[in-house]
Amino acid sequence: MSSLFDAMSLSSSGLTTQRTRLNVVSSNIANINTTRTPEGGPYRRKEVVVAALPKENSFLDELRDASSSKSQDSMQNSDIVNGTRHAKVVGIVEDSRAPIMNFDPSHPDANEEGYVALPNIDIYEEMVNLLEARTTFEANINAFNTSKNMAGKALEIGK
Repeated sequence: MSSLFDAMSLSSSGLTTQRTRLNVVSSNIANINTTRTPEGGPYRRKEVVVAALPKENSFLDELRDASSSKSQDSMQNSDIVNGTRHAKVVGIVEDSRAPIMNFDPSHPDANEEGYVALPNIDIYEEMVNLLEARTTFEANINAFNTSKNMAGKALEIGK
């Protein structure tokens, strides 16, 4: 049963990560024409940095490890669980690409030469990122629901 909860936890970390990616991509799309920000200059495209981190042991896991001598079987199972990696957002960074300079002398943010600095956001790239994040989010929902159903069936067996 513990491994089913681990699977649900793993799916949950994926859901959280993909939700953050969806929010950042949505922000990029929403600001595709933003020429002025509080920091000055045009909006800078943002990207989510995701890392695969080892699963953190719960207090119960630590207590079990400390209080029992491990048999060979439990050692192998522990190695499988400890090899599990959870997705975690470790940062949101600004894209380093230079802004696009568009000639529009009538724009209020145009420079002396008549050019306006626009965010360097490619709508096609953002749409691909949006579709990828949505598809991965849905896959994590399906994995979570499968684990939940398996746990329910396991409880029914015990009746």
